Amino acid sequence: MSSNINETQEIKTVQLSTDKDGLRLDKALCETVTPKLSRAAIQRLIKSGLVFIDGAPVTSIAQKASSMVEYALHIPKPQPTYVVPEQLPLTILFEDSDLIVVNKSYGMVVHPGAGVNSGTLVNALLHHCGDELSGIGGKIRPGIVHRLDKDTSGILVVAKNDTTHQGLAKQFEEHTASRQYLAITKTIPKKAQGVIDAPIGRHPKQRTKMAVNSRGRRAVTHYHVITPSPPFALISCRLETGRTHQIRVHMAHIGTPIFGDQEYGRSYQPAKHWPEEIRETLINFKRQALHAATLGFSHPKNGKTLSFQADPPQDFQNLWTNMKKIPYLNER
Repeated sequence: MSSNINETQEIKTVQLSTDKDGLRLDKALCETVTPKLSRAAIQRLIKSGLVFIDGAPVTSIAQKASSMVEYALHIPKPQPTYVVPEQLPLTILFEDSDLIVVNKSYGMVVHPGAGVNSGTLVNALLHHCGDELSGIGGKIRPGIVHRLDKDTSGILVVAKNDTTHQGLAKQFEEHTASRQYLAITKTIPKKAQGVIDAPIGRHPKQRTKMAVNSRGRRAVTHYHVITPSPPFALISCRLETGRTHQIRVHMAHIGTPIFGDQEYGRSYQPAKHWPEEIRETLINFKRQALHAATLGFSHPKNGKTLSFQADPPQDFQNLWTNMKKIPYLNER
């Protein structure tokens, strides 16, 4: 028996059918294990040395599967959360016994980490939901299926139990959940609409940033210009995949960074002849102008199609209102 086995793990044995012979092991296990684990979850188990054949850990996610052996998956059990519940403002769009949909405000971190232990969405959810959050995300990310950056506002769905979490995660992984964002860009894209298909991975030199990277994971963003207002544009972005900072990286990659983005764009200096009110609005906007406007998915328990929409926050709207005045100023 492996020394990795302890009371914090659930041991699941798997015998693959012959039709799985020769497949990548992560794919074969993903298609076989019940209750279902995502392929990403299977990969994490393998990389952590928690998938065994005859007591020896599997060393590669690309190893060929075999129906002639028995696989043992040592799945970490959900750990109790030690995050302190906090009574913080929450804008709830929908809630039932399985999930909760919220409109996250900008400036709020989704979950604790990197020195942030309070004031997060998780702190607020723990106060609101108590123990009714899925444990799959671990002790600092209970219920969290997907994330938004701290300074990105908009819609998030959170799972209250593991079955719902797995069902939602599958939809995000298989790209059947729909996500549409609104963004204001510093320049107008050369094409009114397009598809950015460029892999994203860690920046080779700045490890806290992401970048278009040939060694990264495939990332696809569909965009179209809603309204051009020279030199800016209001655009819509639809995510086909969900990589870290995906829209921000992709828009910067095609030369149209999101306004206010301090990591992937340069600071903006408005023209000196513009009215002071407009100049102040643009100068004082210190976050990326990005908002998760719509979210759609099937309820994992009853199959009902759910769709949610949330308008951008007031600072986003004020920014765009002032930007739309600029073409008229340029005509003078």
